[in-house]
Amino acid sequence: MERLVENPDQGVKRRFSPALFAFLRELRENNDRDWFKANKPRYEAAVQTPALEFIVGFAPQLREISPHFVADARPVGGSLFRIYRDTRFGTDKTPYKTHTGIQFRHEQAKDVHAPGFYLHLEPRSVFVGAGIWRPDSTALGKIRDAIAGDPDGWNLAVRESQLGDLFRLDGETLKRPPAGYDPEHPLIEDLKRKDFIAVTKLSEKAVTSNRFPEELARLFQTSAPLMRFLCDAIGVPF
Repeated sequence: MERLVENPDQGVKRRFSPALFAFLRELRENNDRDWFKANKPRYEAAVQTPALEFIVGFAPQLREISPHFVADARPVGGSLFRIYRDTRFGTDKTPYKTHTGIQFRHEQAKDVHAPGFYLHLEPRSVFVGAGIWRPDSTALGKIRDAIAGDPDGWNLAVRESQLGDLFRLDGETLKRPPAGYDPEHPLIEDLKRKDFIAVTKLSEKAVTSNRFPEELARLFQTSAPLMRFLCDAIGVPF
C-alpha cells in the first residue's frame, strides 16, 4: 500500500493509490459478505487506511479555508463514511457501498443542519461537492429567505465568482414555487431547490496524483463563496 509521498518542497503528503479503485471495482462484482470478509485486509490497506491518513494530512489545508470545518480521522463516526450499507429499507440488499465518501462537516453540524465539504471516490464517478444536501425545514427556510432577500449576494456567490467556472449547482428541486415566495421572483428556480450543493467531477488519475491535496484545497477554496453564503443564512460561522 502506498502511504506517504515525500516532496522536498511540499513536505509529507498523503494520497490515494489506484489500488483503491481496483478494490471498489472488484467489490461491485462481488458484493457479498463472504467475499468482503476474505478481502477485508485489502479494504483496510487500499481504502480505509489511506482515506484516514488523507483526512489527517488534509486537516491543515482545510483550516486555511475555514477553521470551522472538521477533519475527523476516527474510523467510525468521523469524516470517513462507513462501507456498510443500511439494508433495512429499500429493495437493494447488497451489504456494501461500492464507493468511498469523505465529508468534512461543520463544527456545529450536530446542533444544526450545516453545510459541508464532500469527496466521492467511485470508479468512473469521482466528484467533489460543497454545500448542504436536503436541509431540514428550519435551515431550508433560512436559506430561501436569504436568497429572496439578497439576490445580489446569492448571484455573487454562485454565478459571479469562480464557482461557476468549475462547479455546477446540483440536487433536487420542487416542481412548483414554494409557498410564501413570489412566483415571479428572478431567482425562483433557485428558491425551488431542495438541495444547495455545487459539484465538480474529477478523474481517477487526478485523485491518485501527488498534487491531489492541493487540487482538492483549490476546489474547496473556490466553493467558499457558496459555503459562506449558506453559513451566514443558517447563522453559523464560516
